[in-house]
Amino acid sequence: MCAAQTPVRNFEYIVVGCGGIGSAAVYWLSKRAGKEVLGIERFQLGHHHGGSQDYSRFIRTDYAEECYLKLVRDAYTTIEQIERESGIQLIHTTGKLLMCRKDQPRSRILPAYQYAMSRENFQYEMLDSEEIQRRFPQFKLHPQVVALYTKEAGVLSADLTNAVHIQLARANGAIIEENCQVLRFEKDRDGLCVLVHTSLGTFRCRRVIITAGGWTNQVLESLDVKLPITVTHEQATFVATPNLKDFSKDRFPLYMYVSPKYLHYGFPIHGNTGVKVGMTASGKQILPDSLPCEPDREREQVALEFLKENVPKAVGPILFSKPCLYDMTPDRKYVIDTLAQKGYPQIILFCGAGHAYKFVGLFGKILSEMAIDGATRYPIDAFKLDREALNDPNYEPDFHLDRVPTVPGYQSKL
Repeated sequence: MCAAQTPVRNFEYIVVGCGGIGSAAVYWLSKRAGKEVLGIERFQLGHHHGGSQDYSRFIRTDYAEECYLKLVRDAYTTIEQIERESGIQLIHTTGKLLMCRKDQPRSRILPAYQYAMSRENFQYEMLDSEEIQRRFPQFKLHPQVVALYTKEAGVLSADLTNAVHIQLARANGAIIEENCQVLRFEKDRDGLCVLVHTSLGTFRCRRVIITAGGWTNQVLESLDVKLPITVTHEQATFVATPNLKDFSKDRFPLYMYVSPKYLHYGFPIHGNTGVKVGMTASGKQILPDSLPCEPDREREQVALEFLKENVPKAVGPILFSKPCLYDMTPDRKYVIDTLAQKGYPQIILFCGAGHAYKFVGLFGKILSEMAIDGATRYPIDAFKLDREALNDPNYEPDFHLDRVPTVPGYQSKL
């Protein structure tokens, strides 16, 4: 531990941002470092300003790229560990459909999924519209719709997972400071430690993990570091279906539907009495502190029209629409790296690119290994800071799953 200087408070490890990934990092650090761990949260725990506080998130096994599939199995085991420790069920298996029309150009994503999942020995089924509707009669689909179905996918209780990580971390001795805004970082005089100046005072530590979501560039400003992150206002709408039993978690799967304009998604009932629907990466770019309080009525209507056409039994009054932030890199890949190239090897940076919650427990574990051990055993090279998407100003962003690996000569099972 670095030498104390009153009134500076000393810790070994500090996590900036205690949303989904940050709370997981605090937990995994606390298992090995106990009271030497500090979590700093800009708002109150459980706030709704960011991107990870909601009733539900996907946890799934279907991906088109090896960099994700290599991590999927431990995404499950890390959540199962805290389920055992807490006695609280967090994963609810429902199965998942990835759907599109095979007569539309964006259907090319399905062969990429099939190829990658087959290579990594992940199970899936290809279903036509007739079979989808036989298994799940809640759908009413165009005859050209096909789907990749994975039975292991499920609903991950996001709000509960965040709270469980924090409460288990506190049981291990970790400290959490709420309503604490980071103002700037600087190196300590020894050059080995970092001083974290905040609205509640200054803290010193050996390693800092930044998991600040949409506020990442604000937090990094004092380090003269800025990432090409696009922050958007996203929205999920909860619909009060009159057919509640048909949309319970044991009868209705998760789904994603790739249309020409949107990537629609839907959840069974979980956390309240509404069916959750929305369109991913469909929102307007905003500043993180300007998340609107009022719903986007136009996007509500798009979601309802999708339900009327494809899931008519789900249609009902809108319960409410919930906003959140996406912090998206141009290639929609994560950032998991140190700031060594900027002269701060003591600082570890994470950006979730608007879809990291599926790996919430695992990424917390990976970040803790990087902080304590200086490296992780998990393959994260695809998420380094030195990649083209983060350094080429002419890199064209793709937020909608269209940039998937091509598979020359691969015969799709559509």
